[in-house]
Amino acid sequence: MTHQVRVAIAGLGFGAEFIPIYQAHPDAELVAVCQRTTESLTKIADEFDIPRRYDDFAELITDPEIDAVHINTPIPDHAEHTISALQAGKHVACTVPMATTLDECRAIVEAVRKTGRTYMMMETVVFSREFLHVRDLLDDGTIGRIQFLRGAHHQEMAGWPGYWTGLPPMHYATHAVSPLLALSGAQAESVVCQGSGRISAELTAHYGSPFAVETALITLRDSPVAAEVSRSLFETAREYVESFTVFGDRATFEWEQTQGSGHVLHVGEKPRRVEVPDFSHRLPAEIGRFTTHGVYDDQNEHLSFTQGSGHGGSHPHLAHEFIRSIVEGRPPLVDELTAANWTSVGICAHQSALAGGARIELPVLGER
Repeated sequence: MTHQVRVAIAGLGFGAEFIPIYQAHPDAELVAVCQRTTESLTKIADEFDIPRRYDDFAELITDPEIDAVHINTPIPDHAEHTISALQAGKHVACTVPMATTLDECRAIVEAVRKTGRTYMMMETVVFSREFLHVRDLLDDGTIGRIQFLRGAHHQEMAGWPGYWTGLPPMHYATHAVSPLLALSGAQAESVVCQGSGRISAELTAHYGSPFAVETALITLRDSPVAAEVSRSLFETAREYVESFTVFGDRATFEWEQTQGSGHVLHVGEKPRRVEVPDFSHRLPAEIGRFTTHGVYDDQNEHLSFTQGSGHGGSHPHLAHEFIRSIVEGRPPLVDELTAANWTSVGICAHQSALAGGARIELPVLGER
């Protein structure tokens, strides 16, 4: 592109975290924001001096001065908003998950192919400092050959917006699934999932999902490695954790299991605490500071930022990868096919749990 990428952000709860990042990025210009609540829209747009304000997503994407839209709207709207923005000629970044059904995932892949626009799923964990550190440990041979992968995401969602209420645990599984598949370099091929425990009838009524916890075993395409993922959202007593463990023949990296306990590297049979470095040096100087600092003060931090410890410093890495993929005319690291496979794991895992643990083959939703 010959000019800065002109970006709009839709959804200003969690989405507001990205406002100063795009404003500071040397290849981006934040030109518009969109929020359904006018009072919140005006407050945030005034605070960050953003010229264009929309309370209607359909109107936002008709703006010819917008090149790209970063979508942070409710989960049930992701597919519709993504497809309509692509069809309007916009590049799209969308928070997780990609969609809620396999048909929606397929439709997004087809829309990307038809429009030629860029799509990126903004999965935080694969841009976190922990992931980047483990990636380095694999690249330099410290971990050696991967033997097994395990991921978990346990989070109590009571008090979050209504569309979360009773959500099947595996329908929001990408934080646990994505690092395993990304580190393996393979796509998921099939899944077997068991549902465990029960949530209240009131919660179950929303989506028809009775399970407190869902645990899946994933087979990987053209790989001897297996992966395990556990997920809970309601009525399961556990401190918040997003984590992954990589078992290697030389060393195993284990994410801390309680806040502040420290990550562990097992070398042979000798465990030792490891300090995970920050990776701001891999970013343009203008946005490097955002790996350790969000936009909210102590009284107004968004729950996803507070509970996720700032998502491992991932936000500026996400924005940078999205912008640079557009500028360079290349697929982003989490493109439409990668996003579809990662999201499909959770959708198919829940189908498996409802079917008593039947093996479900993941569909191939597109070809490279």
